[in-house]
Amino acid sequence: MNPESAESSHAGARLAHMRNDYVQGELDERNMPDDPFVQFEGWFQEACAAGVIEPNAISLATASPTGQTTLRTVLCKGYDRDGFLFFTNLESTKATQIAANPNVSLLFPWLKLERQVIVNGSAERLGAGEVLKYFITRPFKSRVAAWISKQSSVITTRKLLEMKFAEMERKYANGEVPLPSFWGGFRVRPRTIEFWQGRASRLHDRMLYTRGADEAWKIERLAP
Repeated sequence: MNPESAESSHAGARLAHMRNDYVQGELDERNMPDDPFVQFEGWFQEACAAGVIEPNAISLATASPTGQTTLRTVLCKGYDRDGFLFFTNLESTKATQIAANPNVSLLFPWLKLERQVIVNGSAERLGAGEVLKYFITRPFKSRVAAWISKQSSVITTRKLLEMKFAEMERKYANGEVPLPSFWGGFRVRPRTIEFWQGRASRLHDRMLYTRGADEAWKIERLAP
C-alpha cells in the first residue's frame, strides 16, 4: 500500500471513531416560549456566561442565482424581533450574492454547550443611518481597514495591503474616519429559527419555530 494512502486510511478511521455523548441539556416543547427571540436571548446569555469563544459568530450561507453556495463566518452585531444584523463590504461575494438572491442561512455554533441555532430567512440592506450608527462604534483601526480592502478580490501581496493601511492611518490620524460608500449592513429576517440541543445516544432535541403570514410563530419538534 502507498504510505500516503495508508496514512489517509488511518486518519479516516480515527475520524470515524470520534464521538461524544451529549448530556448537558434538553429541550421540552411545553417550556418553550411563544417568541423564539426570548429563547434566543436566554441561550445567548448562557453562551456568554459559559465563555463560548465569539458567541456572536455566525456561519453565513449565501447562494448565487445559479445555486452555487458560499459559506463563511461573520459576526452578528445586533438582533431584535425583526432579525439579526451583520455588516460587510458591499462589493464582497456575500453582498453581491445577497443582492441577486436574498435567501440566506445563519448558524450559531455553540459547541461548548452542545447547542446550535439555525436561522433561515431573507437578507435586506440596512439604511445608511443604521449603518453609520454601528460604524462609528468600531475601533479606529477597524474603520480604517474598511477603506483599504476590496473584499474577496485577488491581491498580489499582503505587503501592498499593509502599505495602504499605513497610508490611510496617516490620512485619518485625527480619528475621524468617514463611512465608505461601499460598506454597509444587512438584516436577516427569519422565516424559521431552529434550536438544537445535543442529547445522549444521538436522540437530539430540535425545536423549530416557523413564522406565519400573521407574524405569529408555530413551534414544532423535529426528529433528530
